[in-house]
Amino acid sequence: MIAGAQQRESVAPLAAADLDRVRAAVAEALTGFLEQQRATLAGMDARLAPVADEVCAIAEGGKKLRPSFAYWGWRGARPEAGGEEDAAVLRAVAALEFVHASALVHDDVMDAAGTRRGRPTTHIGFADKHTAEALDGDRELFGVGAAILVGDLALVWSDELLRCSGISEAALGRARAVWDTMRTEVTAGQYLDLLRAAGGLPGPDGALTVARYKSAGYTVQRPLQLGVAIAGGGPAVVEACTAIGLPLGEAFQLRDDVLGVFGDPSVTGKSADDDLREGKQTLLIALAEEAADDAGRCLLADLLGSQTARTEDFDALRELLVSTGARDRVEERITTRTREARSAIAEAPMADDAKAALDALAVAATTRTA
Repeated sequence: MIAGAQQRESVAPLAAADLDRVRAAVAEALTGFLEQQRATLAGMDARLAPVADEVCAIAEGGKKLRPSFAYWGWRGARPEAGGEEDAAVLRAVAALEFVHASALVHDDVMDAAGTRRGRPTTHIGFADKHTAEALDGDRELFGVGAAILVGDLALVWSDELLRCSGISEAALGRARAVWDTMRTEVTAGQYLDLLRAAGGLPGPDGALTVARYKSAGYTVQRPLQLGVAIAGGGPAVVEACTAIGLPLGEAFQLRDDVLGVFGDPSVTGKSADDDLREGKQTLLIALAEEAADDAGRCLLADLLGSQTARTEDFDALRELLVSTGARDRVEERITTRTREARSAIAEAPMADDAKAALDALAVAATTRTA
């Protein structure tokens, strides 16, 4: 396995500086747009402020990976002369953060998750607001209802920011096809995740199917293709986006799964028990079920998804994931799929600066600790 430190040594300092510039520009675009939206909601009713604040808190956090992939897809395929303005493209790709925010909020409701990025999840936060303000009715229903609406609003704003970004009508028209496909896939992936949790999509293949549509596609492949579409790139570049995006998106999600169980809570912002308590049916779990003996399978059946299990119980589950070789097999797959993606980046018909940045993103996405 290639160690994270070894991978990072191959990342050019210039690429790292470019990545920081893009993240900062995306954050600035989001801040400006959100200030306008907050004012719009305040003009409707001052009591809408918590709704705007919640979307802001979600969209302004995170690593801005999706906009970064989209931006460098555009940079890799843009024409040598003419084309879209850099600032307009940055605003357009920033809209991906609202799609991501929507998915996070809705996913947390479906998983009954308690924390996200070191703060209460949206439905928990609004349930607490219900209690603090002594509102009528059921606090949990209020929290879930508010979270659904916050997620919906983020999705609405994603369309608005893309449309008002300042890219040309021709570029916007090209982008829409990818945009619509991406949003359909992530919603379908959420349903497949629900189905798998209910036993309807079993085994390692089921876990990888969910990972592809729920996360991998809209994390790397579709953002890359969005940027290429804005640039007006041809079929060869679009195909390269798939060769890069599918293995890298999968590796990204598998890293997320490992961190969800073995990550440091002070870094990830959530308890390492949460994914186990929520009963997430990841590839880690599927591989452990295949390799475990009868006692190990009973342990999984008894503890995975348990609301009464203690940390020491989940520690026993973690030990099972290690002793069955499940963790090592997932790490090996992360390494293999990352290597495939980096090879595809090296061979892609894209500008050299974009390939350097995409390679740096590939390393960052798969060796991260949060």
